[in-house]
Amino acid sequence: QVQLVESGGGLVQAGGSLRLSCAASGSKFSIYAMGWYRQAPGKQRELVAIITIGGTTNYADSVKGRFTISRDNAKNTVYLQMNSLQPEDTAVYSCSAERVRIGFHEYDYWGQGTQVTVSS
Repeated sequence: QVQLVESGGGLVQAGGSLRLSCAASGSKFSIYAMGWYRQAPGKQRELVAIITIGGTTNYADSVKGRFTISRDNAKNTVYLQMNSLQPEDTAVYSCSAERVRIGFHEYDYWGQGTQVTVSS
């Protein structure tokens, strides 16, 4: 089993910044990709950004140039630096650990989610 613990959400004014962190813990595992997804009220969950163990990244068009995802493989931790936040960025942000290898099997895991609220 792998547990994901997120931190860093909160309330910020438009134009402000927040940094989210997500740490994975467990024993004897490796994680291929870690990412951030968000879900706003009444909307479907969407990918915000994802990063592979090799450092390849992918971003939603709506956050390109404003958000930066990074990863510390030694700490099994992923970060999301969010700049120039806008009210439309308001959502519950959830961390993912994808293709987590434990023994001969692979699993996906999700964090509990952290609220990000951007006021206008």
